[in-house]
Amino acid sequence: MSKVKQAPKQLVRAYLERRARASAPPPTPEEIRRQLGWGMLMPADLKMGTNRT
Repeated sequence: MSKVKQAPKQLVRAYLERRARASAPPPTPEEIRRQLGWGMLMPADLKMGTNRT
């Protein structure tokens, strides 16, 4: 099983600074993950929205 990594702290801080200055509504969690590159770090079975049956 692969280990889920987190985005570097500097990347998250820079993102939060940009969001704090933005006047637009916050993006969806999926868009935040895409912008931070978390989709590439997370195994497919752990991504949000994946339904297991």
